[in-house]
Amino acid sequence: MSLTPSQFPYQISGQRLWEWRQQAQQQAQTANIPSAEVDWLLQGLCQVDRLTLHLGIAAQTTIPSTVSLQDLQRCWQQRVRDRVPVQHLVGMTHWRTFTLQVSPDVLIPRPETEILIDLAVELVSKHPNGAELAQGIWVDMGTGSGAIALGLARAFPQAQIIATDISYEALAIAQHNAQINGLGDHIEFRQGTWFKPLTAWQGQLAGIVSNPPYIPSELIFNLQPEVVDHEPHLALDGGQDGLAAVRHLAATAPRFCIGGGLWLVELMMGQAEEVSQFLQATSAYGAITIHPDLAGVERFISAQSTEANPAKLLNGEALIDNP
Repeated sequence: MSLTPSQFPYQISGQRLWEWRQQAQQQAQTANIPSAEVDWLLQGLCQVDRLTLHLGIAAQTTIPSTVSLQDLQRCWQQRVRDRVPVQHLVGMTHWRTFTLQVSPDVLIPRPETEILIDLAVELVSKHPNGAELAQGIWVDMGTGSGAIALGLARAFPQAQIIATDISYEALAIAQHNAQINGLGDHIEFRQGTWFKPLTAWQGQLAGIVSNPPYIPSELIFNLQPEVVDHEPHLALDGGQDGLAAVRHLAATAPRFCIGGGLWLVELMMGQAEEVSQFLQATSAYGAITIHPDLAGVERFISAQSTEANPAKLLNGEALIDNP
């Protein structure tokens, strides 16, 4: 997504912008903020690219900008003083091949979550009914910014993609992101808690993918201020042990998946083995596999629904909950 000339109403001296950049990088170092975020902010708010920054903006007579130099300085102070994420200051972030609008109403999509899409593609390619799955119905549960839904839509162009979220505000951002990335007609958005908007698709889903809340409640306020103060707790808080939403997704999915349908979820470090045992205990899944992220952390878990039926009982109690 590029800005048009009319969206750069200000002209800032290249020399003054260079001086500000030097000062901001020093402030970043003092505040333990990656200095690269200074250039991220510049590229988001001014008409500069990496090459211009590398060669030296001081050589430019003027730099077109969406904000005045004073407003740029105020934005950076929000980053340093209030720990506002630079993505919020710019209003967007890059994820895979997409440019995504973000705000405090949605989680900022992380690079490691991109692996979910790669795993989905790999699992489908190795599945005995992969061709059927690639043209089936896929759901991004708790879509937030819509990143996963967009990734699935791009990976499986012949599939039907549904994105759900309890938040109207998040869905509005996800729909906008689908439109600006040319996928608005390929994704259906549904508001509601987890499976509630999907009653009409019971027994029909080829794949369920989610990056659900998985942080234990007592750990929320130990997170970085950029997260705890500026991202939605609804998308972070996974209950007492962090696995409330994950259990619900695991317990309910067999009612909605086709036989052999895929279940793929992102987790917090240290949760994968417990989730694997839970999936096994339901007797509703096979091919349960733990996958690492690029750092080797057991970050993802996948499984195949053995049959389209209600989930089994575990310890004498129904697994289907209603959060």
